[in-house]
Amino acid sequence: MEHGAAGHLAGGTHHAFRDRGEGFCVFNDLATAALVARRDHGVRRLAVVDLDVHQGNGTAALLRGDPGVFTLSLHGAKNYPFQKEVSSLDVELPDGCEDADYLRALDGALEAVAAHRPELLLYQAGVDALAGDRLGRLALTHEGLRRRDARVFELTARLGVPLVVTLGGGYGRDIEATIEAHKNVYRGLVERLG
Repeated sequence: MEHGAAGHLAGGTHHAFRDRGEGFCVFNDLATAALVARRDHGVRRLAVVDLDVHQGNGTAALLRGDPGVFTLSLHGAKNYPFQKEVSSLDVELPDGCEDADYLRALDGALEAVAAHRPELLLYQAGVDALAGDRLGRLALTHEGLRRRDARVFELTARLGVPLVVTLGGGYGRDIEATIEAHKNVYRGLVERLG
């Protein structure tokens, strides 16, 4: 974290619970990282910003009740998991949600994250909100996803806190579009680092 950011290419496994895996996720790396940061590294307040199109149900369940952790999940209302857990803030989006409405919802949600005054931000940057994703049901463009990521990166810069980025979902019929979206997350992170 000496550089202010870190990335985990195989992470974002936000559906796993303490006693079981779920939704392609065996172990919940986000919740584990949050708990280790709090217990072993003196992080008093952190936020998990989960922008995968599916609610981070395992993360919400594992971290619920810890006043030092704020969990945000911005996700499709009618998408998996069909029985949602309760995050600190859940923002449900309608099927077909496009860039402008998504980014407007995100802006308000990120202000709630900022109000928590985190010392560390864990970002689940799934790209399954991309239009045409087989499991996504939203309709963001590549530019919309880049603007989404930029908002998260700008928040961490404004707050002066380190950032951990994990990838997440992406199930597009056009695998090249999904790969491009994942690459754009890390391009944006590199730009943030200057």
